[in-house]
Amino acid sequence: MSDYMFVLESHLDASQNRAVEEMKRIATEAGMNVWLAGGSLRDVLRGAAIRDLDFTVERDALKAGKALAAALGGRVVSEDALKRGIELELPGNTAASVSNARTEKYSRPGGKPQIAPATIHEDLLRRDFTINAMALALNRGSRGLLIDPGNGQADLLGKELRATNPYIFFDDPARIFRLIRFEHALGFQLAPRLRSQLENAMIEGYFAGAPATALACEIKALALDASAVPALEAYERMGLLKAISPALAGAKLNSAGLAKFEKLLHTVLPPGTPGGWLAFLSILTEKLSARERAEALKPFDLPKAEADGLKQLEASGKKLESTLKSARVTRPSHVYEALAGISTDVVLMVLYTSAQRVVQDRIRAYYQKYLGQAQEITEEQVVATGVKPGTPKFDKALKTMVAAHLNARPRKVPPPEPEVVPAPPMINGRPGRKPAQSNA
Repeated sequence: MSDYMFVLESHLDASQNRAVEEMKRIATEAGMNVWLAGGSLRDVLRGAAIRDLDFTVERDALKAGKALAAALGGRVVSEDALKRGIELELPGNTAASVSNARTEKYSRPGGKPQIAPATIHEDLLRRDFTINAMALALNRGSRGLLIDPGNGQADLLGKELRATNPYIFFDDPARIFRLIRFEHALGFQLAPRLRSQLENAMIEGYFAGAPATALACEIKALALDASAVPALEAYERMGLLKAISPALAGAKLNSAGLAKFEKLLHTVLPPGTPGGWLAFLSILTEKLSARERAEALKPFDLPKAEADGLKQLEASGKKLESTLKSARVTRPSHVYEALAGISTDVVLMVLYTSAQRVVQDRIRAYYQKYLGQAQEITEEQVVATGVKPGTPKFDKALKTMVAAHLNARPRKVPPPEPEVVPAPPMINGRPGRKPAQSNA
């Protein structure tokens, strides 16, 4: 096993490793090469959390992707028949994409490309930035071979963003939006030539050829990042937020509110807590009128469940706040029961809007104390009481044991008894050393 394969396998979680192994099997049986490429490999090499798996194959990406979803019990999220790519949702909250190695030729900025099959080297060099233009071979004969035609590994180490070719913004103007996100989210510097390319693209107005939905995708990717506010302010300075809404500018860009949201997100909630996107979106559009808000939300193309959740967020937050400040909440188990199962978005909105100190303190106690204590009660402990798992009695017994554990007063540990030091002997009525015994 190469060092890169060791790094990959030790960096992925169990669900992601299972997806990689299954993709290798599918490619081997089809007699084609497969690589892990793009952002997933970039994040592996820089030691960051991996959001999704990007697979590149020589051919039949749609067929391979559907086979992967079927083998793991996942589902197809979307297909791109033109570019021969497929997006998947796999078990364990694992997102994956499978695409063909290809070249893309454009006649105008953001136009419809002419697609042609390509080698993996050609595919990587038509991508945006060198740090995204690396691939790791997964096939048996070349497993662990790193392909890096743009020297992206050196740019990762140097924390520099560099273009793979002179036409990245002409081919896809949405890369302007992505560049701003990478600059702030990764904390990387733009190489001088890339900055010049960006300035020329802005002068030529290439960004007008990018759909508003592309900027919405970048904003969603930024939403829970600590760099969201500086990135949004950069979009606003460059006049790019107009693609979302002309009203989302100046004082109506709720920078102060979003900074408060980010602080709450990263100081109160444990790292990796899922959710928060809808709360971010609500605060982002907080200063817009109802009409402006409706227009600004269109490019985000929210699924019905998210759209409904966003509409109900304020009412759900007020209900939770009312529960938490109630005089009937007197014990830790009451706080736990009030917050268990509540969405992260609702909790964040209560933290953001509530001026009640008791509400703020109880939410913090839930995440920083009660949640961990509740997890100390295991299913094995409940089974030991004689109830059968998967039954209503089991759920009731678990709830009762958790409540008792949370409400139990911690036992006081008795302080250690002080060590008794013997008094020195008295010599002529004074403390002194005991005379040494003679060996005679």
